[in-house]
Amino acid sequence: MQDAAEYLGISPKTLYVWRHRRQGPPSFRMGARGRVTYRIDALDAWIREQEQADSRSNPALNPVSAAPQRRAAYLATV
Repeated sequence: MQDAAEYLGISPKTLYVWRHRRQGPPSFRMGARGRVTYRIDALDAWIREQEQADSRSNPALNPVSAAPQRRAAYLATV
């Protein structure tokens, strides 16, 4: 978990909290002691998902790039 946290640039405690809230990258337990493990390709995929969900990285989600709505059209639908 320490290596994964370092790879993501976050603290191990943050990664631990994300894991238990099921918010972070996918992980699994491995070995007799049940060590929490992260695959590098899963970390990279999770990072890409975060980028696509962020409006600053994804122009399709950026409200500034959306066409402005006309107020009269909006009021007609209400």
